[in-house]
Amino acid sequence: MENKHWSKVQLLHQVVTNPNITIKGKHSYYSDCWDKGFEESVVRYLYGDEISLTWDPLWEIDKLHIGDYVCIGAEAVILMGGNHTHRADWFCLYPFMDVIGEAYVGKGDTHIGDGAWLGMRAMIMPGVSIGEGAIVAANSVVTQDVAPYSIVGGTPAKLVKYRFEPSVIDELLGLRIYDWPQAKFESLRRYLCASDIKKLKEAALAYDAQHCA
Repeated sequence: MENKHWSKVQLLHQVVTNPNITIKGKHSYYSDCWDKGFEESVVRYLYGDEISLTWDPLWEIDKLHIGDYVCIGAEAVILMGGNHTHRADWFCLYPFMDVIGEAYVGKGDTHIGDGAWLGMRAMIMPGVSIGEGAIVAANSVVTQDVAPYSIVGGTPAKLVKYRFEPSVIDELLGLRIYDWPQAKFESLRRYLCASDIKKLKEAALAYDAQHCA
């Protein structure tokens, strides 16, 4: 087996096999240097692995959706709802098998938006949506949705700041950068690796005029 190193990553579209995980595009990665990889170490309690794939589920299975150009730091954890059978509104939290169907409380699908970055050892709780371009600081525990292009940190994670002014964020979301054809994305990548929204918009308009006329 090839030696692991922190300079090497797993491309998610090449390693994900669980049918309950969807990966958009071919650029999202996980830094797997210090563990057994994305599916074995990061994604927890999700039906569809080698063993649970044969089970007859008692409830609707939550799914994990990951956008394109997502960066997932080493030892991050994405906690899914397959084992969410501890009812806080019951006197006893124990998951007795004869009432396991009643004990389960679904949280819904988990979404990691395009261009998001999950820092090292960040933990994402079930049913959370991480917005486009958001940053989750290392060791943070995310218990609620994270807005696009925001930075959150802490336990539980709170808003630290937004990466750009609200008007710029609105323009970025309006451009739908991560839905561009690959040729357009690559052609304008130099403007994406910068912070001048005016130049990015001008370049996008010029590209469209040249290629979509």
